[in-house]
Amino acid sequence: MLRIHFTGVDLARVRMAGRPDALWETILSFHRLRDRRDARLFGEWRTETRSRLNSETRTLGMLIPSRGYFPDFLTPVEGQYGWDVGLDALRGIRPERMRRELQLLGAGAPVTPRLRDFMEGGTKQLPRLMGELRAYHRAAVEPYWTHIQAQIEAERAARGRALLDGGADELLASLPPMLRWRAPVLECDYPVDRDVRLRGRGLLLQPSFFCRRTAVTLHDPELPPVLVYPAAAQLASAPGSGEATRPAEEQRQRTLGKLVGHTRSVVLRAIGDGATTSELARRAGVSLASASQHACVMREAGLVTTLRRGNAVLHTVTPLGAALLKGGAVAS
Repeated sequence: MLRIHFTGVDLARVRMAGRPDALWETILSFHRLRDRRDARLFGEWRTETRSRLNSETRTLGMLIPSRGYFPDFLTPVEGQYGWDVGLDALRGIRPERMRRELQLLGAGAPVTPRLRDFMEGGTKQLPRLMGELRAYHRAAVEPYWTHIQAQIEAERAARGRALLDGGADELLASLPPMLRWRAPVLECDYPVDRDVRLRGRGLLLQPSFFCRRTAVTLHDPELPPVLVYPAAAQLASAPGSGEATRPAEEQRQRTLGKLVGHTRSVVLRAIGDGATTSELARRAGVSLASASQHACVMREAGLVTTLRRGNAVLHTVTPLGAALLKGGAVAS
């Protein structure tokens, strides 16, 4: 079990990440690629990703075991500001830190010749590692980025509501079931027994699409504290798994055709930064049943994401829906 200990100052400094972290998503997706579980969610994504992987991933496989520790330097905190910023931070890793974390990777088991060669090469190995990371990211994550963004935005909207309703205490209590807030400690299901003391530094909550079952945190307690946890997308499935998440173009065009008209335009705009079905009905001036039906059609078209929160559902506009409202292209 992981136990994260908060002070009053830490509670005041809890914050939600502003976007999905491309490096965390890339590393965690590599776990999902080799994991046979969750076939319903990730089966088609695995097939599609493997068909696009023309480059080797031996270095990634060596640095990212199927379970257990992987080096913190693969997911620098700067990654929260974007893929390129994260890669720049990785490129600038200090040799002594890289060596120390690679030694941790080899602890407790015989060091393979390939890992020994990599460790001896130090930062000279970074170009090869970054080349593999880029190629893998293009195959496994980049084609689904709009969908990933939509799920994280839905998660942020739900947690933002909890924060507004009851502050940081309510936010921490609203997290998915593998995270349990027992003030002043956040308990997490975890493969090892560990205590993390924030010591006034606060905590960055980073929802992740490819994180499953257990939350993840950095090994080094001196690094800025971050907790990566599974986004609670109960009403959505993984990218590449059918019409519910990434409709074929023909299906999308058929569904988008249903959207033409004043009422649905009003409903889409009424969602704003997030709305429950009852709030949506009130804002748009339609019945509850009508609001639910309109939201369902827009979800099928990829314009809205729906996240269950307690007995209610929270609708948020996806990047595609926002682009439609603005009359522009989807931001990358």
